[in-house]
Amino acid sequence: MAGKKRMTGFHFLARALIALMCGSAVCTACGENNPAQVYTGLPLVILDTDLGSSTDDLFALEMLHRYQQQGRCRLLGVVVDRMGEANAAIADVMNTSSGHPETPVGLVRQGIPAPKVWIDYGSLPTYTDAVGKRMFRRAVSDYSQLPDGYKLYRRLLSAQPDRSVSICSIGFVTALSALLQSEGDEYSPLSGVELVRQKVKCIYVMGGVFGQSSEPDFNFSQGITFASDFFRLWPRETDMVFSPMEVGEGIEYKPEQVISDISWTDAHPIKQVYLRCKCDTGQRMWDPMAVIQAVEGDHLFTLSGRGTVRLTPQAETVFTPSATGNCRYQLTGTTGWNAAMLEKIRQSIINATD
Repeated sequence: MAGKKRMTGFHFLARALIALMCGSAVCTACGENNPAQVYTGLPLVILDTDLGSSTDDLFALEMLHRYQQQGRCRLLGVVVDRMGEANAAIADVMNTSSGHPETPVGLVRQGIPAPKVWIDYGSLPTYTDAVGKRMFRRAVSDYSQLPDGYKLYRRLLSAQPDRSVSICSIGFVTALSALLQSEGDEYSPLSGVELVRQKVKCIYVMGGVFGQSSEPDFNFSQGITFASDFFRLWPRETDMVFSPMEVGEGIEYKPEQVISDISWTDAHPIKQVYLRCKCDTGQRMWDPMAVIQAVEGDHLFTLSGRGTVRLTPQAETVFTPSATGNCRYQLTGTTGWNAAMLEKIRQSIINATD
């Protein structure tokens, strides 16, 4: 990260004057806190993730930081929807390791009590090296002071231009459910539904099963009440794109390849997870598909037509075609397409020092 410039008395006074100007609702040059600012088209992304189980969440977050370094998106914040401060600490480690310790983190305090854990890397923030020294720095000193995920959503959304924010939901929808049920607060007088309707451009959801057979979706079934509220309240005017389980199923990043691709250092959170945990468990790169589309656009994907999606009590996703629907979903790719997507993920790790 670039070093901070020393602030002169003149600069301090200038910033103070700008800050005073920003108290006016009609100010048009007050930066990101002005809700009237114009959207430039750069993807503004909030990542909503269930860190602490599958490793594809780690790659999704790593890719967003890499995209940001390339000037291809701005990561507004990370909402950790797997309950607990320990999981929020994983996001802190990833943000700090990637050179963006200032990235805001929110957590869920009232969510799914004991969701299934596939790969247990919950102790990542406390990993030590051969001499017992803590391997990874963290920027947050007191996780109890972190905002609830829905509050972070409200703070971030209210400060952005209208219809500009892309949400990547790659875990549970606990925080999103709370956001949609929230009322006006210090950040915005709008309800959660109205705030989403006004500020969100599209939500990219890793979830759903859309094929010949119907089966429950894992992320939704783990907290069916939260998921039901999410589907019921999400504004019908705001686009949703699903990356169903079957799309990422053909994209396998094998543990030995991951470790080899990060041969340039041992002090990398993902490498250490793969060295210390059993990651050869059928893990596929499901979550990065939502991130890639949110940042790089639709042209890389083959998508369904428009329609609506209904969630059954068994957590099945039922798609009904409709020209006026707000929902689409990614279709499975060819072997060549899967290889190209894997290469995008690999390059975010191989070239992380560029």
